[in-house]
Amino acid sequence: MLDKIDKLILLHLQRDASLSLQQLSELVHLSPTPCWRRVQKLEQDGYIRARVALLEPRKLNVGVTVFVAIRTTEHNDQWMQKLCDVVKDIPEIVEFYRMSGDTDYLMRVVVPNVEGYDNIYKRLVSRLDFAGISSSFAMEQIKYTTALPLDYV
Repeated sequence: MLDKIDKLILLHLQRDASLSLQQLSELVHLSPTPCWRRVQKLEQDGYIRARVALLEPRKLNVGVTVFVAIRTTEHNDQWMQKLCDVVKDIPEIVEFYRMSGDTDYLMRVVVPNVEGYDNIYKRLVSRLDFAGISSSFAMEQIKYTTALPLDYV
């Protein structure tokens, strides 16, 4: 079970994983050694999956976000594995989910423009059969965060 200090460590690392140990320990009111032990324990216990840098999509010319809803009539392991293999080969697909409801799979794709998405679409449909693909282009990003809520642990 996480205590108040563990949650504070996670809160601050979610906001800025580049904090030095000294900065983090000051923020959570611990000396560096116990703070470091807690960070290591949070990593070992799987609370911290990775520490990464968040990049600016527009600077990398992938400022267009497309949400792609996929429907299929194939609901077997072989087809799903083939889909997963195809998705892994396309770096522009940055998120991929198996869904409940009318949509079987949902992906988030980042590309420079409509033509960039059209190339991804052609790669998908050339390798697999789908019952339907629906694409929606994000007009504006209103909220984006990688920080998870900590009130449920």
